[in-house]
Amino acid sequence: MAYIDGADRPDDDGETTCPFCRTPGREDADGLVVHRGETAYVVLNLYPYNPGHLLVCPYRHVAGYVDLSDAERDELGALTAAAMRVLTEVSAPHGFNLGMNQGAVAGAGIAAHLHQHVVPRWGGDANFFPIVAGTKALPQVLGETRELLADGWRRLAGAAQDDTVVR
Repeated sequence: MAYIDGADRPDDDGETTCPFCRTPGREDADGLVVHRGETAYVVLNLYPYNPGHLLVCPYRHVAGYVDLSDAERDELGALTAAAMRVLTEVSAPHGFNLGMNQGAVAGAGIAAHLHQHVVPRWGGDANFFPIVAGTKALPQVLGETRELLADGWRRLAGAAQDDTVVR
C-alpha cells in the first residue's frame, strides 16, 4: 500500500529529489546498494515483486536508454548479467524477468531516471495473495536480502578476480 499511496515518491523527477540520484550518496546498507560499478550501480527495489528484485541504475540522471553513453550501456548490460549470476548463486531462481519501463505511460514509477529491473522468479511464486488480498508475501527482509546478495557479489567477484563485474 505504501507504493500505491505514493509514499517516498518524489514530487518531481529532478535530480535533487530523484531517489536513484540520492542513493549513491548513502551507505550501502542504508541505501540497499548491492554493488557499485564505474558508471552504474545495483540496488534492491524498495517495493520488490519477489525477494532479490534488483535495479541496475546509471549514476547519471538520464531517462532514455538511447541517451546512455556507450560505457553506461555496456556496464548496464554487464551488471544485469552479473546480477543474474549472483542471484542464481545465492537464491537459485528458476528464471528471471528483465525489463525497463521507458516513460510514465509505459509504467515507469520514476520515469526521469532509467533503471533496469532484474526479477528472480520461481515456479509457483505467483499465488492467491495478489488476487485475493492485493498483497504479496515476501519471506525476506530487505536488509537481509541486500547482505546476502552483496556477500554473493563479493564472493563471485573474488573468484573471477574482477571487482567491477562478476563474469
